[in-house]
Parts: sequence; C-alpha cells; structure tokens
Amino acid sequence: MSEENKENLGDKAEDAAKDFGQEAKKTANEFSDGLNNAVGGGDNKKILAGILGIVLGSLGVHKFILGYQKEGIIMAAITLVGYATTCIVIGAFFCWIPGLIGLIEGIIYLTKSDEEFYNTYQVGKKPWF
Repeated sequence: MSEENKENLGDKAEDAAKDFGQEAKKTANEFSDGLNNAVGGGDNKKILAGILGIVLGSLGVHKFILGYQKEGIIMAAITLVGYATTCIVIGAFFCWIPGLIGLIEGIIYLTKSDEEFYNTYQVGKKPWF
C-alpha cells in the first residue's frame, strides 16, 4: 500500500469513528430523556404517592416513594407500636393518627398542580403536609 492510500484509510477511519461517537451520544441522550419522562417525572410520583398516602398512609409508604426515609420510618414505627398495643385503649390512637396523616397528605398530593407538587415535595423536600 502506498502512503497516500494509508493516509486516506486513516482519515476515513477517523471520520467514521467521529460519526459513530456523535450518533452514540445522540442515542444515549434520547434514551436518557425518554427514561426521565417515563420514570422520573413529577406527575408519576404525585399520583403514586397520593394514592399510596390514601390507601397505605399509616405505614408511611408514600413517604418512601418521595425519598423521605426518616419520616416513613417514623410513621411505620408509630403504626406498629399501635398494633402491638391495641389491647390498651391508647394503642388505637397510635394506629389512627398516622392513618389520618397519610389520608390528609394523599389528598393534598393529588389536589396540587404538577408544578407545585414538584417544587414543594421533590425539589423543596417539605416532609410533612
């Protein structure tokens, strides 16, 4: 092979590698945008957290969905203590209070606009009500 052919072949390979790299970046960006829209959107968390707050609010499941581990553990622990002490009258209050909090928070989550929910609970990290 002559030197000129080697240079042309090297230039072609370099151009092909650049094109491939640009296409790979474009595809990766499109994939990550699609994934963010499908999974990480504020609307999905809003609806899921709202429904779980209403249905399983006493266990704090909606708190875990929003990333509030400490608050979720507090609600679950209070509920479990309430279940363990239901033979005493005060145990019933430990079951009802977290359930009422979860119900109220679930309704609040579902009645907020998407933007307001996102700014308040996902960006602002407001843990209670």
